[in-house]
Amino acid sequence: MSRPDWDQYFMSIASLVSTRSTCIRRKVGAVIVNDKRILATGYNGAPSGIKHCIETGCLRDKLGVPSGEKHELCRGLHAEQNAIIQAASNGISIKNSYLYCTNQPCIICTKMIINSAIKKIFFKEGYPDTLSLDMIKESGIELICLPFDEV
Repeated sequence: MSRPDWDQYFMSIASLVSTRSTCIRRKVGAVIVNDKRILATGYNGAPSGIKHCIETGCLRDKLGVPSGEKHELCRGLHAEQNAIIQAASNGISIKNSYLYCTNQPCIICTKMIINSAIKKIFFKEGYPDTLSLDMIKESGIELICLPFDEV
């Protein structure tokens, strides 16, 4: 039996976290790590105390909004946003940390990641958002595609 390396380990946890998602279109999980320690996790879904899309239906689907567009027409927060908010609400600095996410961040999450001073992003699957890629490159954050088989 082989032991996963640290990147596989944290990406596996991000995949597990994604199973809590209440999004109908895409299940995403995120884990923020510093010095091989988990600081926060997040998955995509509606804010606490608000009905989830699995209960109300997806407005973006109803309106035919393509993936990667008009994020403001969604009830949910993204996994990266929820992880950043979780850290902030618990007084945990995520400066110079790493983000493991099942999907490449969108532009909204990218701007939050840049201002949070996260220094490296690992992702499993791409996302149709070229502006996000441009801003990540401009910011100097390292972006690493880490496709892998589940452990």
